[in-house]
Amino acid sequence: MINRQRFLLILGVFLAFYFLPLNNFRMQLAILEAFYMVQEYAQKHVLFCLIPAFFIAGAISLFISKEAVIKYFGAKANKVLAYVVASISGTILSVCSCTVLPIFAGIYTRGAGIGPATAFLYSGPAINVLAIIITARILGVKIGIARAISAIVLSLVIGILMSVFFKDKKSQTEDNYSHIEPSDKSRSLIQNALYFLLLILILIFAAWSKPQASLGFYYIIYSIKWYLVIGLLAALIFILAKWFNTQERKDWLLSTWMFAEQILPLLFVGIFVAGFLFGRPNSNTGLIPSQYITSLLGSNSIVSNIIAAISGAIMYFATLTEVPILQGLLGSGMGKGPALALLLAGPAVSLPSILVLRSIMGDKKTLTYLGLVIILSSAVGWIYGNLF
Repeated sequence: MINRQRFLLILGVFLAFYFLPLNNFRMQLAILEAFYMVQEYAQKHVLFCLIPAFFIAGAISLFISKEAVIKYFGAKANKVLAYVVASISGTILSVCSCTVLPIFAGIYTRGAGIGPATAFLYSGPAINVLAIIITARILGVKIGIARAISAIVLSLVIGILMSVFFKDKKSQTEDNYSHIEPSDKSRSLIQNALYFLLLILILIFAAWSKPQASLGFYYIIYSIKWYLVIGLLAALIFILAKWFNTQERKDWLLSTWMFAEQILPLLFVGIFVAGFLFGRPNSNTGLIPSQYITSLLGSNSIVSNIIAAISGAIMYFATLTEVPILQGLLGSGMGKGPALALLLAGPAVSLPSILVLRSIMGDKKTLTYLGLVIILSSAVGWIYGNLF
């Protein structure tokens, strides 16, 4: 029996290579830009963002009991507590749309409700404290405040709507990790909390981007971040040797690898396609020239806001790169409403993250989540543009 999806994939690849106009200079630039995009992502984000996130996801799947996740994030959990914790957790991590995926997969496959899980999924990259501060300083206080308030509200609204649309039930992905049993309770709550705190701090400081010199506190942290990371790693190695047995350490590595194996290939494919279509930030060497998009975003119409949100949802934004990109687009005549719509949709979702989310929660939930991000970002952008 022929596998239809595999056949269509092979046919699509064949037709693409058969008809690809490689003699076209723009096409050559776009292909080269796609490879540059993947290389830049591999150099700047895999080692210091994704790998720590994979280890956190592996730890969640093993050392946080399913009962605890269901108690605080499941269908019967206290809704106010669940959504507040989900939003605050995202604020603390301040990661990009791809780095948040392994951690989202970890809590979702352990039984977290679709509502709190997607609230965390949106809040992680969208409610980035440093990015909001930079937005206010570079693009203006009004849009900075609007971004902060809108991102928090959207994370809650998206989570609540997802819980309304879909009843919480065991996900297909959960079966992939069911053969790994959670560790016995050989450690105290404080020991487990310290273990996870070290993992989270390693992710935060390893991924700490270089801020503007005027942001003194953040720049000081950036200047000493590797000393902090080395110290945290030393502490982590110590507690792994003292508090974890050999089998637990092996299971943790296996669980981490399973998340990496599931997510990384799809991420690289998505980043390659995004680079091919749009190029790297400010490069304008993708297949679709940036001026075509900018020309559609000069007004504050519903259509302009929708186009801005869709563009943001497809393009990939590394942490903090969206602000200088928006600065250039605003200087080229982009409306303030579409700018906010792109700020709300861009960091929260991307083509690479969409491909990965399909493998975690399926087509229907992924498309619904994507649709909510685009529609709500467009609506908020349109309202902001009319007010200011």
